[in-house]
Amino acid sequence: MTDTVQSIPASAYDMSHVDEVEERRTLAVIVDNEPGVLGRVVGLFSARGYNIESLTVAEVDRRKHRSRITIVTNGSAHTLLQIEALLLRLVPVANVTDITKSKRGVERELALIKVAGTGDKRVEALRLSEIFRARVIDTTNESFIFELTGVSDKIDQFCALMKPLGLVEVSRTGVLSIKRGAQAG
Repeated sequence: MTDTVQSIPASAYDMSHVDEVEERRTLAVIVDNEPGVLGRVVGLFSARGYNIESLTVAEVDRRKHRSRITIVTNGSAHTLLQIEALLLRLVPVANVTDITKSKRGVERELALIKVAGTGDKRVEALRLSEIFRARVIDTTNESFIFELTGVSDKIDQFCALMKPLGLVEVSRTGVLSIKRGAQAG
């Protein structure tokens, strides 16, 4: 009886096929404010099948004609590095900063939340708005419109609590971000 040794191909040890953990990232992209730039940035994501959870854009320097695009996306560490590299290769992109990876990063979102209700539900909605520091910006006998600013999870939690109390509609700005300290970035 002969012993046979079967060789195991090296590819069996390759773990690259194992799905990597998805991470959520907030990227601040400084771009030249010119026609078509936003389309090119969004096109980069859609062409490769990357998802954008939140997107906000505004001019931040009129003199230099620069805008800031804040993108919230998710993916594996490899995918997120690839996204950053691809963004930096676009000609109108001046800078890409990963706010999430920075310990000095601050993220906020603004939401307007309409809640309709009367009686105890109305009183409870007002009580919860005080706990969450939501401002009442409009009121009628049947409804409130609350303004709430904070991290996305805080807004999600507030909306979940308002659902049984008569949540009617939610409008959100998307995430805005900035780094603490005296330097731009």
